[in-house]
This record gives sequence, structure tokens and C-alpha cells, in this order.
Amino acid sequence: MGMVEPTADLERARLSADRQYNDALSTLDRAVVEISRQEALGRDDLARVTTALIIFLQQITAFVETKDRELEARLTDRVEALAPTIASVAELRTQMTVLQRTTQLVTHALASAAPPDLTPSPTPARSTDAPSRTSLDDVAYVGFEDEFRGSEANIEARLRDYLPLFAAAGAATVVDLGCGRGEFLRLLGAQGIAARGVDLNDEMIAAARAHGLDAVQGDALAFLTSIPEESLGGLIATQMIEHLEPTYLMRVLQAARRALGPGAPIVVETINPACWLAFFSSYIRDLTHVRPVHPETLQYLLRANGFERVSIRYSAPVPEQVKMKAVNLPAEVTSSPQAAAQALVETARVLNGNAAILNSLLFTYQDYAAVGYRV
Repeated sequence: MGMVEPTADLERARLSADRQYNDALSTLDRAVVEISRQEALGRDDLARVTTALIIFLQQITAFVETKDRELEARLTDRVEALAPTIASVAELRTQMTVLQRTTQLVTHALASAAPPDLTPSPTPARSTDAPSRTSLDDVAYVGFEDEFRGSEANIEARLRDYLPLFAAAGAATVVDLGCGRGEFLRLLGAQGIAARGVDLNDEMIAAARAHGLDAVQGDALAFLTSIPEESLGGLIATQMIEHLEPTYLMRVLQAARRALGPGAPIVVETINPACWLAFFSSYIRDLTHVRPVHPETLQYLLRANGFERVSIRYSAPVPEQVKMKAVNLPAEVTSSPQAAAQALVETARVLNGNAAILNSLLFTYQDYAAVGYRV
């Protein structure tokens, strides 16, 4: 956090800005009164008023800046005073989440009469095969999902838009790869669509089964290759492929085409790395992510693996308050023929154009899904 100006310096700056602001306002007021009394205005009269107006506007800027610095200093002091409390609350929340999930792990292990595996093993080198996980890894990652991805209710609300794709296709059996806590499985079940979930994470599967859902622990590729050809009516994988090695992803898509029936929909959702905010926050925050997948890349991969009508659906738009703001000049400035006003209009045009470019790169949609149909 940056250094805050001493209170005495802030007060002196504020008093000086107040005095200069009042002086400039008085000068402008006198100039306006003087020209209002004249029947005809000359070039010198207009120049005097224009100069007084420019000086006044400059003093407004300085006046506002001192107010901003004073407010910033007060807020900074307040935030610094509260920082230890805020940090302890965040730490306590994380610790409670992991403790809760660990308790669930022990409960499940006792119920199955098997001792819980609480000793994490070294992370193996990644290969084209799905990575192995320890039970403690599963607990920690479910806690991570709880804290950063959102509640089950929030995830259900986000996934609800995919339901019509499967309902319209008359999908009889849908598989959710990387089903997590089973949010989409519940949505499908409420629509009367038979569905099964698959996930590597034992604790995710336990959470899904706690809701009475059909979910199995296992590897996505192994599951798809074990079922009969053209036996599925639909497939969805949300926030999963960013965890896969490229060669493994290719094999999963090939196996998906084999398992899906003709015309069956496939929905693959992931973080949108073309949105820089999503990449530099959501994507790199998760240590289990392997590689981002660009929307055009995923669209190509689906087409190359035998899917047609492949489209990209964007979701989770960046909130407007986060985006770059445009400069809006008053009508009296934009319509003024004066050179200074026209220069200001051109400056605003360039700034707004640059803001639009940055918004198109930084602040678009945080997620996307490639939607296609098996040929």
C-alpha cells in the first residue's frame, strides 16, 4: 500500500486549493459582470473572460484533487486499521472450509470401514493420462471450489441456460464429465432427463451422492471408452478441460464422439483466456489448471472430431463497473467552434477509442462454451 501524505501537508494543500479556487471564482465572476454591462463586446473582453474561465477550471481540478487525497487518506487509515481483522476472518473461513471437508472425509471413511488416507503424496509428473489424487488433495480442492467458484445455488443458476439444448434434442441419457457437486445433474433430473456424473474427486462425488444423484468416481476417458457406442443422448463438461493435457483432451473428444448418438449435443464450457481479466484472475488462481483453451481452438477441435453446427456461447460478462469508462463531454463543448474545445473533443475521441480497445481485450466474457452436435 502506498504512503499516505501526512495530515498537516494535506490540510495545507487543501487550504491553498480552497483559496485559489475562491480567488479564481471571484475573478471569473467580476469578468462576467463587467462584460454583461457592456453593449458591445470586443476581442479583449472575450479573451479576458476566456482566460478567467480556464484558470477557474484549472483550480476546480486542484480543488477536487485535494478533496480526493483527503478522502483517500481517511479511507486508507480505516482500511489499514481493519486489515488484521479482515485477514483473520478470511483465514478462519478457509480453515473452517477445509476442516468441514476433512470431517466429511473421515465420516465417509468410517462408514465404509476403511481408514482415511490423510497423507498427501508428492504430485506426480503430468502425462497424457488423468492425474492421480490423494484424499487430502480432494478435501483441499473441494474447499477451494467452495471458496472461489461459488455456491451450489450460484452454479446451478449459471448452468441453467444449457438445459434447453438437451431438452430440445430429446436427450435420453446425458453424462456430465467433471460433474463436481452435481449441480447440472440436479437440473437435468428436475427436467426428467436421465443423467450420470463422472469426476476424479472423491469428495465431489460424495457431495453429489449426498443429493441422491447418480455419480461415479473415475477417469473421464476410461468411462467414455467403457460404455457402448452411440449410447449417450448428450454430454456436458463444464470447467474441466482446462485441467487436461492437450493429447488427453483430444482422446476425450474422440471418445465422446464414439459414445454419443447421431445428433446428440455436446457442451464444453471453460474459462475464456481471450478475456485477460478471466485469465489473470480465475485461470491462474487454480494450481490444477494445465493449459487455457482459446474459443477458436476448442471450436476447431470439436469440428475436427466429428461434430457439426459448432458455435461459441459466451457467459459471465465482466460487470460494467469494472470496465474502462468513456469520457462524456457536455454539449456546449462538443458544439463549440473554438480551437481549444475542438482539441478537447479530439482528445476525448482518442481516449474513448483506446478504452473500447482495452475493454474488448481485458473485460469481455469470463467463460465460454463450445456447443456442437454429433454428426
